[in-house]
Amino acid sequence: MTLTVLSVVGARPNFMKLAPVSRALATRPAVRHIVVHTGQHYDAELSDDFFRDLAIPAPECNLGVGSGSHGQQTGAVMQRFEPLCVQLRPDVVIVYGDVNSTMAAALVAAKLGARVAHVEAGLRSRDWSMPEEINRVVTDRVSDVLFAPSRDAVANLRGEGVAAQRIHFVGNVMVDSLIAALPTARAAGAPARYGVAGRPYTLVTLHRPSNVDDPATLEELVETLTALAADAPVLFPVHPRTRARLESAGLPRAPNPGLRWLDPMPYLDMLSLVLSAGVVVTDSGGLQEETSYLGVPCVTVRPGTERPITCLEGTNRLVPPRRGAVERAVLEARRTRPQTPPVIERWDGEAGARIAAVLCDGVRFD
Repeated sequence: MTLTVLSVVGARPNFMKLAPVSRALATRPAVRHIVVHTGQHYDAELSDDFFRDLAIPAPECNLGVGSGSHGQQTGAVMQRFEPLCVQLRPDVVIVYGDVNSTMAAALVAAKLGARVAHVEAGLRSRDWSMPEEINRVVTDRVSDVLFAPSRDAVANLRGEGVAAQRIHFVGNVMVDSLIAALPTARAAGAPARYGVAGRPYTLVTLHRPSNVDDPATLEELVETLTALAADAPVLFPVHPRTRARLESAGLPRAPNPGLRWLDPMPYLDMLSLVLSAGVVVTDSGGLQEETSYLGVPCVTVRPGTERPITCLEGTNRLVPPRRGAVERAVLEARRTRPQTPPVIERWDGEAGARIAAVLCDGVRFD
């Protein structure tokens, strides 16, 4: 019998999690795998480039949801996904990560009686001001199969009363994508193209509401990056959300040749820059993991993280969005770059294969 699996993705981090699962399911002749793109990230810079770089087949369905408030976006995904789910009658709906599309698709599938599998289950920041935390908890609550990336994620789920047989410690699919892309990323030569090859540059991404929505906080972070650029080049690929906030706040107010504002870039170029960076400053979840795997120092501008393993066993450190704190952390990170990358359990490039084994063969991973 054919197993019909729907993978629902909507934003850039989802695509990196989908790629290893898609490859693993493609080796299973009895699986019909259909990719549904909600359109939450809808422009080529944030979507199409990633499908190309990660060698993911084009989605069979695009719901075309686009931007909007959390309620508008979540509601639109549910409205448009429900008739498709009824039509296709999947055996399993796989949702990825913690964006609005993740929770919306999980709710629809659960109410229609389809099995729901959550990739990257069990992560908790315990910060209820983060929309992603609400999405994670709700998605895990309605999911039948929970694919955890780390031991702490398993512990979170067990602490919330989730039955052990629903939880599978499969490892980190983001690391699967990273490992697969490393040879191409190394050959991409992005540092040379951006004029920073052989120099201890800082790579920056910032887009969380807590960092970019308040003009005073955003201005202080821009001042911080300007100060850091006095010592070494700072490359800042600017998320569309952040660019809109910068423009509305009239920032930056003075040009600085060392601080370079860049357009969003394809996955392989970004990974090529991460590989050679002296330090990464970010508020992204995925970059905390990628830098920890690669042994690249990371400064995360957040009070907490749903990925504590990156601080306990990786290269990540947390700081508030204050100039002195960020500058001190960056200087310390540059001094303490590890000689060899950390080794983290089951971050080995096989998470996608384990997920396929659970879904198709009934294997358990404790």
